[in-house]
Amino acid sequence: MNNSIIYALDFDGVICDSAVETAMTGWKAAGNIWPEMSQTVPEELVSQFKLVRPTIETGFEAILAMRLLYLQTPIDTIYQNYTQLTHALLIEAKLTTDDLKSLFGSTRDAWIENDLAEWINQNPLFTNVADKLQQLHNHAIWYVVTTKQERFVKQILSANAIDLDESHIYGLDRNMNKPAVLEMLLNKHPNQEIYFVEDRLPTLLNVIKIPELSSVKLLFALWGYNTATDKQTASQEAITLQELEDFLAF
Repeated sequence: MNNSIIYALDFDGVICDSAVETAMTGWKAAGNIWPEMSQTVPEELVSQFKLVRPTIETGFEAILAMRLLYLQTPIDTIYQNYTQLTHALLIEAKLTTDDLKSLFGSTRDAWIENDLAEWINQNPLFTNVADKLQQLHNHAIWYVVTTKQERFVKQILSANAIDLDESHIYGLDRNMNKPAVLEMLLNKHPNQEIYFVEDRLPTLLNVIKIPELSSVKLLFALWGYNTATDKQTASQEAITLQELEDFLAF
């Protein structure tokens, strides 16, 4: 094992291609708020959700994104006015983000209870990532740093024969943002290099702004949920752009 390197890996968009499942869970959950949304999500809305997925930081926001798509909001409009549009939906529905987090989690839990195999099938890992993660413990210490609820991360990893101790999964349950988790890892591993792999550019840009995190190596997952503009911007920053075939190259 290379004890000099610590990997901090985002989950959705780096390890797991969860866009379809996130869209479907968002739609199912939205039906509890807006009954006019039918039980079966239209395929064209799932396709549209994939295009707006880079705007979403945390899974529960899929509820609002699917509502906007149901209302036929143009994708460009969602990109340009995402915060205002989603805030307006929350006010209209008289809900808080905590309400949405709870609803999104319980909707996933119900899906898992009713059909675990289908839920796992809608959360495939990216090509060859399972093999790499199964071997990673032989090469380095690694953590998952995500906005996903931890129990869902654990279930998907277990379904792919990947053993990672729960103490190495930092998710939504911890109420810590990613920069805070990285700072904690730096304090925990003071003599080691931390490689943070993330597909969401705003997250990486936030890390760059924090002087205490200047030693963290930032890797931008080009295979994840980001745009051509994101890739161009990242190339001008202190960020390493990485292709999927180079991910965890030992």
